[in-house]
Amino acid sequence: MDVRNVHYGVGSRTIFDGVDIAVARGSVTAVMGPSGTGKTTLLRLITGQSTPNEGRVTVFGQNVASLSREALYALRRRMGMLFQNGALLTDIDVFENVAFPVRENARLPEPLLQRLVLMKLQAVGLRGATRLMPQELSGGMARRVALARAIVMDPEILIYDEPFVGLDPISMGVICRLIRQLNDALGITSIVVTHDVKEVGLIADHSYLLAGGKVVAQGSAAELEATQDPAVRQFMDGAADGPVPFHYPAGNYREQLLARGDLR
Repeated sequence: MDVRNVHYGVGSRTIFDGVDIAVARGSVTAVMGPSGTGKTTLLRLITGQSTPNEGRVTVFGQNVASLSREALYALRRRMGMLFQNGALLTDIDVFENVAFPVRENARLPEPLLQRLVLMKLQAVGLRGATRLMPQELSGGMARRVALARAIVMDPEILIYDEPFVGLDPISMGVICRLIRQLNDALGITSIVVTHDVKEVGLIADHSYLLAGGKVVAQGSAAELEATQDPAVRQFMDGAADGPVPFHYPAGNYREQLLARGDLR
């Protein structure tokens, strides 16, 4: 997968200003950055939900923006997605959540479908939870069910959108291990979008750090840790003060308070 010189904005707001990211086949690649730097937007570009204003996003050798609807759907079937907070369907049980993509995209005999779902749930340690409803699961269990659903169609690329949000340390460790183990065991390519520096450093082969619409740093966890760039250091150290501002851009505060009429 290759993102080359991508520019993207919404209205007057620039989100990407010439982003270059290359994801090696079979690797775990992390995309990090503060909130609002476009990490989830990048995933929308990769999956064809949005189109860059300039530049090119290439997946499996295909320019995503130029694909027809049928070709785009075919491309997406080669991808798996772990959404933020799992996004399980609340009205069906664990088994049916995992089976859902297969029922929608394939016509397997029921005995074969059952074996497939049980295999994926076994891979994430939840084969015994088939009849539980989503509201009966802990946060970590729900994330693992969502992961089983993401791999049930045997994707070639597996995308994780903030997989560690809201998890306790044990659950985070479990998800970290699963990301690495599944990537290596299934021979897939993994893209992990996150702002959790410590966790991603344990599993990523290569990481990109986004800030100000650009890639400000890239490399292994050790290489990112060694950099002295102020924007990188602020993110890696979790510092409140630095190049990444606290306030969203606004006009003069005093003038706005003293103005008459609509203050917005």
